[in-house]
Amino acid sequence: MILILSKIVYFLITPLTWLILAILTWAFAKKKKIKQISKVSAIVIILFFSNTFIYKEALRLWEIPAINKSEIQKHDVGIVLGGMFEYDNDADRLSIRRGGDRIWQAIDLYKANKIKKICIVGKHGNIIDKGLDEAVQLKTQLVEWGIPAIDILIETESRNTNENAKFTAALFKQSYPHFNSFLLITSARHMKRAEASFEKVEMNVTPFSTDQYVGKERYYTWDEFIIPSSDTFNGWFGLIKEVVGYVGYGLFS
Repeated sequence: MILILSKIVYFLITPLTWLILAILTWAFAKKKKIKQISKVSAIVIILFFSNTFIYKEALRLWEIPAINKSEIQKHDVGIVLGGMFEYDNDADRLSIRRGGDRIWQAIDLYKANKIKKICIVGKHGNIIDKGLDEAVQLKTQLVEWGIPAIDILIETESRNTNENAKFTAALFKQSYPHFNSFLLITSARHMKRAEASFEKVEMNVTPFSTDQYVGKERYYTWDEFIIPSSDTFNGWFGLIKEVVGYVGYGLFS
């Protein structure tokens, strides 16, 4: 039920939904004032949420910056949060998404002896089963690539960030109490919410951000200031989702 409610909330907070509602109101409202307000709202939504400069500056305020592996100490376990893959049922294989940088960085950290174990967290976040069992399937893939199965831990039931933290904390408390230091590996945009979730379950983690959208140095091309971008428009949903999730968890957990 919680998963379904979260999907409904996420549908309502996307700029695309706001734009559709504004256009429909503009088209079908009978009062002239309402039609005018809706028209202006639709134009503002399009111009604001398609502006790459504005989007990147908002991301800069939210993301936890990525750092080089040389800047961190050795940890017992690297906790890799799911949401990295989809499952291609036609080809019967995992299909990587942008968040796949999480596991890429985890493997690099493991090979560099910065982490002793890799813990992959999560089943999937879909309402309907689409064939993805991320932690289990990804462990199988990593073992095929030569990483010893004993060095890959998995949490197989969580389906959202809050469950990621809750179930992972329970896993280590019950089965691996001898591990003391944990590196949390997830997307820079997702890190603030993820870190807060682990703090709520009293599990101390060190953040290690991946696939960041913006870096420390500002660099823009002229088109990012003035040319609307559909990719930017779509990207806002991910950022708004993180902010709403972070605030909502703080208020209701």
